[in-house]
Amino acid sequence: MAKRAPAGTPALQALAAAGVAHTVHPYEHDPSSPLGYGLEAAHALGVEPERVFKTLLAVVDGELTVAVVPVTCTLDLKALAATRGRKKAQMAEVALAERATGYVAGGISPLGQRTAHPTVVDESAELFDTILVSAGRRGLDVELAPADLVRLTGAHLADVARG
Repeated sequence: MAKRAPAGTPALQALAAAGVAHTVHPYEHDPSSPLGYGLEAAHALGVEPERVFKTLLAVVDGELTVAVVPVTCTLDLKALAATRGRKKAQMAEVALAERATGYVAGGISPLGQRTAHPTVVDESAELFDTILVSAGRRGLDVELAPADLVRLTGAHLADVARG
């Protein structure tokens, strides 16, 4: 008999397989919310917005790179490129980000992506015992220690958020 994959999104499966302590936070996603996905999650979950991080994909000198920054900030593309030892970065097209990660926009998790990409987590994550990131679909976040996120994604910590 074939083994069935564990229930949940690839992000939650990756956390379970690694034995990482985490808490899943579902919330009712409102497609008409003017807040944007990350701020909507913070508001719905009653969490400080600075602890909720969004996952963005950028093309850095032709290579996809994942950036994880607080939802209250924007990604500094020049800082991201410099962190990677490159010259130029631009945001990836939504269709490319979705194809590369296996997730839909608004639900892209830095964990359990279809293909592993270089990852940079904004250093402000270290200010908190735990942070929240998308668990792999709209309306579902996961809370974990920043050090676990960095370890599981092979990320580098750097100052890449502005705002």
